[in-house]
Amino acid sequence: MVLWIVVLNPSSSFRGLFEACYRSKQGGMGTETGNGKEEAMKNGLDVTGMPLPSSSHSSVHSAGSDPQLKQMLDCLKSTKCPAVINYGASWCGVCSQILRPFCRFSTEFKNLTFIYADIDECPETTQNIRYTPTFHFYRDGERVDEMLGTGEERLHDRLWLHS
Repeated sequence: MVLWIVVLNPSSSFRGLFEACYRSKQGGMGTETGNGKEEAMKNGLDVTGMPLPSSSHSSVHSAGSDPQLKQMLDCLKSTKCPAVINYGASWCGVCSQILRPFCRFSTEFKNLTFIYADIDECPETTQNIRYTPTFHFYRDGERVDEMLGTGEERLHDRLWLHS
């Protein structure tokens, strides 16, 4: 059993709290995967195969496997960080279209944690996702909203609402 004692000061952020939680659950900078291979913790969209310049997605975390996504969800629940998860697929044209604004918004809404999960990389955890892209919004460790589909202005407004 792990006991988390967290003291927030005015300069600390929920995003930093989430990152610390995720790193500790990863056991540092690497994790043992189900097939026994050592895998470095991925920050950004490195595991998705989406063609984006690295500077445009530095504050978006990506889940490249079911265990990674489960750990991220556990961290959201334990730290109660406000967050948005973008469930998409590399083969989905609409997902690719909204991914660039999603990454850009991550630098605008700094108090939200941004996560991208590819449904093909996380099939077990995302089995209830029926439409891509789907956005889930979390507050206080609970899912409070869902947005199906795309629309840059629509996404911006929903992010503003939850930030």
